Amino acid sequence: MNHFGLLVAILATALLGGCASQTATVATPRASVETPYRLGSGDRLRVIVFGQDNLSNSFSVDGAGDISMPLIGRVRAQGLATAELEHTIEARLRQGFLREPSVSVEVEAYRPFFVLGEVTVAGQYPFIMGMTVQKAIAVAGGFTPRAVEGSVDITRVVDGHPVTFPAPLSFPVRPGDAITVEERFF
Repeated sequence: MNHFGLLVAILATALLGGCASQTATVATPRASVETPYRLGSGDRLRVIVFGQDNLSNSFSVDGAGDISMPLIGRVRAQGLATAELEHTIEARLRQGFLREPSVSVEVEAYRPFFVLGEVTVAGQYPFIMGMTVQKAIAVAGGFTPRAVEGSVDITRVVDGHPVTFPAPLSFPVRPGDAITVEERFF
């Protein structure tokens, strides 16, 4: 009886451990939809330094994740929210250039998203706020006759790592997402 109880406990732990990891994987992408937008390579930003027209301009986040501004040079933008980037730029300008800088950062153009697989015109498309999987597929010309139309796979970078998960057509798309429409077998 003692061995039987130990066996049941081990099996229950293994089963619950499998459930826990599956839940965490599904919850991560959904949580990333509700978090503030994080800047990345390909985003174009409008940086306004109030009272300093020569410092205000549009800047693109380069492949390394930086923007290059007059006076302060390269500033890390990758992974930051716009409010965090504002504070970073203010702090750098305060270091010997301006007394009390006031900075505003807004996204002028988001990095593109990608639609792959069984759509009429697979490719890269400009992101628009409020985009869902269904709208993204419509932008790509719709499903081909051989497409699986119920759900898609989305590959999204979460905490610096690509994560692929199934998503319904009503799921929100984020800049940089790769949406894959699978081919049906019959």
